[in-house]
Amino acid sequence: MSSRRLPSLAARILGAVLVLSAVPAPTATAAGPPGPAAAPTVRADEVMPHLRALQQIADRNGGNRAHGTQGYADSVAYVRKALDRAGFHTELRRFSHGGAAGYNLIADWPGGDPKHVLFTGAHLDSVKEGPGINDNGSGAAAVLTAALRVADAGLKPTRHLRFAWWGAEEEGLVGSADYVRKLSAADRKAIDVYLNLDQAGSKKAQQWLVVHDNEHGETEAQQAFEAWFAARGISTFDIGVGGSDHESFGNAGIPSSGFSTGISDCIHEACDNLANVDPKTETTSTNALLGVVWKLAATARH
Repeated sequence: MSSRRLPSLAARILGAVLVLSAVPAPTATAAGPPGPAAAPTVRADEVMPHLRALQQIADRNGGNRAHGTQGYADSVAYVRKALDRAGFHTELRRFSHGGAAGYNLIADWPGGDPKHVLFTGAHLDSVKEGPGINDNGSGAAAVLTAALRVADAGLKPTRHLRFAWWGAEEEGLVGSADYVRKLSAADRKAIDVYLNLDQAGSKKAQQWLVVHDNEHGETEAQQAFEAWFAARGISTFDIGVGGSDHESFGNAGIPSSGFSTGISDCIHEACDNLANVDPKTETTSTNALLGVVWKLAATARH
């Protein structure tokens, strides 16, 4: 989560907590009705190893994975290696910020209609003050897990599936903004919707904060996330828009959604480590993303 946008988004998150503080945390997730094809589900032991790997990368690199550092470069290499092995086409998109090179990692799954893209992403960088395991290793790990399940299933989507891990989000959404700005008009038009995860594993999460891109109307992704959570008795809250990389897409007229689980016990400090992530919350978030990706991947644009 961008530190430059933290105060306003934090206020909305705190408002959500006050409104829904009496709501108990979700218990075990029950299987909901399948969509066009039943989405896979994952366990904590399939998601958490990615967070442990990011923690180890930070530990080897001065305690962080920030823009322009070896810790960030190693984080990109870890994610890219897993995607390449799974059969994705990956590429690095370079940009410059603050006198340092930055990189966005883009991964395309073969197949699907390239004129109708379902785009999912999360920022991979941390602040310099800490390893950023919840903000936003948790979102990056959930997106990676979802992408790998697409490969495991040999999914043949109706829409083309694209995934991204953004750089320099903590510097002000720099990486995602650079990517969107450089898109051609045709490539921009081809993106049906963008899904974003930021802080997906917060401890003591009592509700999932869903992005409502009201400027572009209620998106199919917003509806799909709300339906997934409602089917499992999990409370949600309208967090509006702004504060993370979905804003870069929304500013370009691209419909967006996604969610956060709010601020955990620690943010933007050294204590945002592996202990700052709740495995149950992280797993629920990953399964929510899988459910929505599976549903929208099989759906032609309205």
